[in-house]
Amino acid sequence: MSNIDLTPDFSLARDAFGQIVFTGADGLPHVGVVPVRAFPMTAPDEGVSIVSPDGQELAWIDRLSALAAPLRAILESELSSRDFAPCIQRITDVSTYSTPSTWTVETDRGTTSFVLKSEDDIRRLGEGRLLITGAHGVSFIVTNRMTLDKHSKKLLERFL
Repeated sequence: MSNIDLTPDFSLARDAFGQIVFTGADGLPHVGVVPVRAFPMTAPDEGVSIVSPDGQELAWIDRLSALAAPLRAILESELSSRDFAPCIQRITDVSTYSTPSTWTVETDRGTTSFVLKSEDDIRRLGEGRLLITGAHGVSFIVTNRMTLDKHSKKLLERFL
């Protein structure tokens, strides 16, 4: 296990099949490694483990933003393909101000609707961030509720 900084003792590359190849200080390549966030919702930039296909941790990265751009790009690309948490950009409609209610939202991945079963399904993550979980288990993120438009804030405040 290694603590990583701007000059880590490993390299990452993609092979012809698109798999990530990790080569450690020992020079041995590990094909098909997977980056895993320790805290994907509350601290997505902090604590990333690089795990071999058999589940062994090969490296620990304290902070993604501290890595050189080429390494960070490979990891962020892989992490974004694995993480599915659409960011709510606008709340366009809420069916009722009690729960359960159907919410229609615009996200970074398009417009969608979900059912909010309970106010308890809205979690505050700190720094204005919210995690909203729909009835089907899909989690939506509000990156900063203070930057939402006036209409969205008004609808959201009724549930907080």
